[in-house]
Amino acid sequence: MVLIGRMGLAAIRAAGWRPRAIGGLTMGADPVAYAIAAASHGTDLEVDAFSVRKEAKAHGTGRQIEGNFSAGVAVVVVEDVITTGSSARQAIEAVRGAGGRVAGVVAVVDRGEGGKQMLEGAGYSVVCLTTSSELGLNAQETGHEA
Repeated sequence: MVLIGRMGLAAIRAAGWRPRAIGGLTMGADPVAYAIAAASHGTDLEVDAFSVRKEAKAHGTGRQIEGNFSAGVAVVVVEDVITTGSSARQAIEAVRGAGGRVAGVVAVVDRGEGGKQMLEGAGYSVVCLTTSSELGLNAQETGHEA
């Protein structure tokens, strides 16, 4: 978590984004978002973390976004692994629907299956920390499914 937090924060800085919060679709994005938020503590770019539910709960707060999020703030949407981009797209739609502004998307691993390009085609900047190829995880190269 320490490594991912530091790398994610460095990627956000390198992209020139100045978000107030970071989060994505629960559960995969949660540890990444919270690691980056923790790494930002005490820096000049402190960010809060939030989680996006697949749908709003019928009880409790009834919100789809839980955690440190408020309308009008710039956020970075995060993914653990980006494949088709549909999880990031779902989180983006929830954030925008709740009044947030999406500065960009950070993914830990890009599987190289078109998700990054789909999000970029929709007008979002996407930064990936690594790829499945760089990790030696492509099914064609290893003979195993990634």
